[in-house]
Amino acid sequence: MVKPFEETPGIVKVVSGYTGGTLVNPTYEDVCSKSTGHFEAVQISFDPVLFPYKKLLEIYWQQIDPTNTQGQFFDKGQPYHTAIFYHNQDQHREALASKKALEESGRFDGPIVTEILPAVTFYPAEDYHQDYHSKNPLRYGAYRQGSGRDAFLKEHWSKEKENQLLKGKLTKIQYEVTQNKGTEPAFENEYWDNKRAGIYVDLISGEPLFSSQDKFDSGCGWPSFSKPLQPEVVTDKKDTSHFMHRTEVVSTKSAAHLGHVFNDGPTSTGLRYCINSAAVRFIPEEALESEGYGDYSSSMIDKK
Repeated sequence: MVKPFEETPGIVKVVSGYTGGTLVNPTYEDVCSKSTGHFEAVQISFDPVLFPYKKLLEIYWQQIDPTNTQGQFFDKGQPYHTAIFYHNQDQHREALASKKALEESGRFDGPIVTEILPAVTFYPAEDYHQDYHSKNPLRYGAYRQGSGRDAFLKEHWSKEKENQLLKGKLTKIQYEVTQNKGTEPAFENEYWDNKRAGIYVDLISGEPLFSSQDKFDSGCGWPSFSKPLQPEVVTDKKDTSHFMHRTEVVSTKSAAHLGHVFNDGPTSTGLRYCINSAAVRFIPEEALESEGYGDYSSSMIDKK
């Protein structure tokens, strides 16, 4: 569990060790006896500005079998049960939300049994356990492959699995637009004439993309915006399909196709972000707080 987190901007240090048990200063042999109640764990020091706690959780889930009640792969018993140890209420809340999202995703057949526990004293492991993957790369690689870990992770986090989950989550037109760069019919889509105050978020990731404050009627039959909420939430890509020269707009976080941007906008930006309704979800102003987008209720929304 050290290698997946190290050498990443914002990660300060990753230490192997033991936590959650009753014995003070346990040794590896003590923990292996399975009588002390300790978990084998890693303690991660990180800069939350560069590396948000949410990202730590995302990486963590992609390294384990969260449905295993006995341990992990070859390793069985209490020390190998999966757990997240939170240090404050914000971490507790985010960890619970992350676990719930994973449970509801349908990615795994069984229930998610990983525990969310308050952090207690952490004891660093012996020196020969630190950075084991770099000190013993051949044994580390052989273990990951031989234990079935790599095959399990590939099965549950592959591109094929992502497509399978998306097909189950999205409607036919939503999948066609976001994944295959399709276009929904003009004037026959959900938000082309929506005039309510609120924000438009990425249908897949939930990332806030556009505000009603920047929406205008372009007459094209699709939702049109003068600019995104933040420049970095969308990415422009050259598009020469259908014998045309256009600029595709992609959601940076989910890589979903959103639409195209043109230089014929009537507003001060001179831009027209022509976005498919099927690629976004509208959240009205009155629901922003309850849906976790309270920061956008005053500064980003046109109250007229």
